[in-house]
Amino acid sequence: MKKRYLMIFMMLVISSLLFSAYSFPELSAATSGSAADDNDPQSPVKITGEFAYSNEFVVETYYVEHAVALLDMTGFVKRDKEWELPVNGQVLGYMKLDAENNRATFELSLPAQPQGLYNDVDQDNQTEQGVQIFTVGYSPNLTGDIFSTGDDRSLGWPSYLASVKTDSENQDEVTGGRLVIWADDGGQQFPGSFGEDGLLFTADDPQMDIPAGFSVIDLDSEPFTIIREREVALTLYEPTDIAVKDFSSQSYSDAFESMFAIASKEYAFNGVDGKQPDWDTLHDAVAPKIAQAEKDGDAYSYYLALRDFAMAFHDGHVGLSGGDLEAVYNQSTVLGGYGFAVRELDDGTVVVVYVQPAGPADQAGMQPGALITKINDVDVQTAIDNVPLFSPQSTDFGARHEKTVFLTRGAIDQKMTVEFTNPDNSSQESGFFQNLMQKLFKSKPSAKTAELTSVYELDSLFAVFQGGSTDEYVLPIEYSYDAASGIGYIRINSNYDDLGLAVRVFNRALKQFTEAGALGIVIDMRHNYGGSPLGLAGFLYDQDILLGQLEYYSDKTGKFEAEGPRDKVYPNQEQYRFDKMVLLVDQFCYSACEIEAYGFSQVPGMVVMGQFPTAGVEAETARGDFKLPAGIELTIPTGRFTLPDGGIFLEGQGVQPTVRLAVDQASVLSGQDTVLQAAFDHILNQ
Repeated sequence: MKKRYLMIFMMLVISSLLFSAYSFPELSAATSGSAADDNDPQSPVKITGEFAYSNEFVVETYYVEHAVALLDMTGFVKRDKEWELPVNGQVLGYMKLDAENNRATFELSLPAQPQGLYNDVDQDNQTEQGVQIFTVGYSPNLTGDIFSTGDDRSLGWPSYLASVKTDSENQDEVTGGRLVIWADDGGQQFPGSFGEDGLLFTADDPQMDIPAGFSVIDLDSEPFTIIREREVALTLYEPTDIAVKDFSSQSYSDAFESMFAIASKEYAFNGVDGKQPDWDTLHDAVAPKIAQAEKDGDAYSYYLALRDFAMAFHDGHVGLSGGDLEAVYNQSTVLGGYGFAVRELDDGTVVVVYVQPAGPADQAGMQPGALITKINDVDVQTAIDNVPLFSPQSTDFGARHEKTVFLTRGAIDQKMTVEFTNPDNSSQESGFFQNLMQKLFKSKPSAKTAELTSVYELDSLFAVFQGGSTDEYVLPIEYSYDAASGIGYIRINSNYDDLGLAVRVFNRALKQFTEAGALGIVIDMRHNYGGSPLGLAGFLYDQDILLGQLEYYSDKTGKFEAEGPRDKVYPNQEQYRFDKMVLLVDQFCYSACEIEAYGFSQVPGMVVMGQFPTAGVEAETARGDFKLPAGIELTIPTGRFTLPDGGIFLEGQGVQPTVRLAVDQASVLSGQDTVLQAAFDHILNQ
């Protein structure tokens, strides 16, 4: 359910591959008192509580410095989604995360005098000081400061794991929960209920007197209750739209129908040509297989039917995880290798780039650099065409690359005939005399046909599938400085591992390069599986960089509606300038990596370089996680990013290189990182 599902492909091959109600005592409005007065027994001085979550996407994937905070709700009062939460209004609290059980507890001490903004909400048409209004919400550290400063903007009002409940179908209107408020004196008023329109802070709200100091307002009571106790318990709420849709206790058929009803309505690219499945046809094809699996009690057949469903999408964000069932499928399809790997060149030539020592291909005399002409007596181009996709792909070039990778994969003990020609005009049977005669008479190399039997091996797979590292000890960002050339190199390995650390290391790298007087920098975003965009381009540009507008399907309107303001990369407080800059991209830069890469591509003077565009896999998946029977989990994107003209942002296109490097024999057989070398050469020779 994490965005590592983007790389479902790699993870599947490597391995087989309550919310509980909190009971509150019955409370009623109390008389006035001052929270700043420690002698006032009715003034809240401490907030405690807990929360549970089903979707691990945010809490466990990106952040290691967990906290809760008192967060100003002025944005909601103003209904301003672009209102920026001020730094001074925040008060941090301690949070203890129990990731194993998807729960957390917290405590927050209230200040003697809060620093929020005052809001006049008594609807009496008279200007008064008003009250400060806060929610308590999950507030992880990102940029390194203890507060959410200008480099980590929080806009609008909290809706994720906050002490208020919000309605995602109605512009995140507050519908319940609890608020923390402050009044300087006892002469202020606050809404006593939602009024006839069901909305808070609108003209029809009835009013009630509130005491001075802190109070907690229970929005779930009618009328609202003013809580005045020294220690008040709050629950933080996971929005219902983000919560994992758990149908695992249903029958196979019922779970499929429950999932299908949501997916067919909320899939991010419904209405987009080439992206929307034919829902009726897809249902008619898969539902009978589901029913038969249920009748037979066959979990594996159920998994295969759901896999057919997932593979109907032209979308790299669609992912299926099946635990042991998945492992069985992998063993029967892709865990077998023939001890060699190939690359397809720009001119259509298929060349061997790796031969496993003592593997089946090696024993047959195949050498690196060999040209493959036929597979199973079929010309190699047609053979690639016929390879079934292992995972959904968003682009034709992504699909072609995956087919080429899996051309040399199969079940263990599967046989394959290969016609190849070695680069040195020799084969296993070729002797000195034969080679001499070929050289003397300049004869063309002769092709050899070998029958290979697959064995369990993954070396050949990862020789060409150069995805992000699964090594837990690899930092999210690594950097180095080459004093001889004066070039700084930054490799962004991931956007899902300790985001705060990533931001701080990136900043440190740019600072050190600046101090060293760097001639230029290379930012390498190849092999990055995505996660969450960090806006790192803001360190290199002092202007806003416009991104896509996030949209979700609305049950209320029956169409996709904007979610908040259009995304931007904001300028960071720390700014760095380099005369020469190169960004490296490839087909293994997915999702959030692509947003990050796009931000860099818009920095004036940035040259985008690579053999391929980024993957063109750009959507939002947090609301599209499903738990199904037999331990199967399915992810379908439900949020899309659009452009002002209505077009789709990055999906199916990716970030295109401004300098496209050739995929030729020299680049795939050199054993060197020719793309990185080209970047260095560009800076030095520019």
